[in-house]
Amino acid sequence: MILADKIIDLRKKNGWSQEELAEKLGVSRQSISKWEGAQSVPDMGRIVQLSELFGVSTDYLLKDSLELPSPAEDASGDSPVRTVGMEEANAYLRARESGAARTALGVMLCILSPILLIVLTCAQELRRVSLTAGQAAALGLTVLLLLVGCAVALFVTESIRVSRFAYLEKESIETLYGVSGMVRERREQFRPVYSRQLTLGIVLCVIAAVPLALAELFLGDDLSVALGVGATLLTAAVGVLLIVRVAIIQGSFQVLLEEGDYDREAKLDRRRYGDLNAIYWALVTAVFLIWSFSSSAWDRTWIVWPVAALSYGAIFGVVKALRRRNG
Repeated sequence: MILADKIIDLRKKNGWSQEELAEKLGVSRQSISKWEGAQSVPDMGRIVQLSELFGVSTDYLLKDSLELPSPAEDASGDSPVRTVGMEEANAYLRARESGAARTALGVMLCILSPILLIVLTCAQELRRVSLTAGQAAALGLTVLLLLVGCAVALFVTESIRVSRFAYLEKESIETLYGVSGMVRERREQFRPVYSRQLTLGIVLCVIAAVPLALAELFLGDDLSVALGVGATLLTAAVGVLLIVRVAIIQGSFQVLLEEGDYDREAKLDRRRYGDLNAIYWALVTAVFLIWSFSSSAWDRTWIVWPVAALSYGAIFGVVKALRRRNG
């Protein structure tokens, strides 16, 4: 591959037009066009600029036979350091932003799924609906399974859609020139939205129990309490929807900047404990479903999820501490 082809290839990988590359180098678009058309060759000063801009060596640019080097090993030697250009970074941010709402909706549907079952079962026991116990349970359970099925479909399709970016959350990366600045700028633009929706989501989750408390305090009958449970789950579901959506988008910035839960040490832990993490949440789901179906206490079994979330940090903290202690 000759220099002209390498410039074209690297420019396109970064998602830049000839005008954008010319602006970054301080030259005219015609100069870029001539370089890419092999009509002229940039001087050594521009070659150095190009190597820094694209994150490659000058040898790679100048030697026709030299191919782009394979990813280098990171400092720990555990995984390759992969290079992320502007085009890939923008594609990842777009995918996570558009997918955040779908994932959040899936979580919301899971929380809403038992409401009809709770209300119908209670209404049937009080003879408020002309359904048998079996019919009420069957209808409520059907809606529950449909909502959970829709949620699972959303999770699976979203997982498949962003699977090409999975390495960003697991492997060490190096961003090319301009990527980190672009990500930080977009994060700053998103910060007001993040603060507002996260605050509102937390407030809704905190006050979610108010409808249930009011129903028990002022009305007291079983159907009112069941409706209170439904209102509580609905309020909590909206709060969780807001929290999950903005958390996913905020997390996408952290992934590209390798900050917070996605710094290199955290990524290494994610690779080490990925299977254990999957087993943990599978067991939590099993406990939730078994307890819920065996007791029909859907108004209480939701407590499994916040308890599991709080326990998660403690359990994996102990696991990491023991691993470091044992060397």
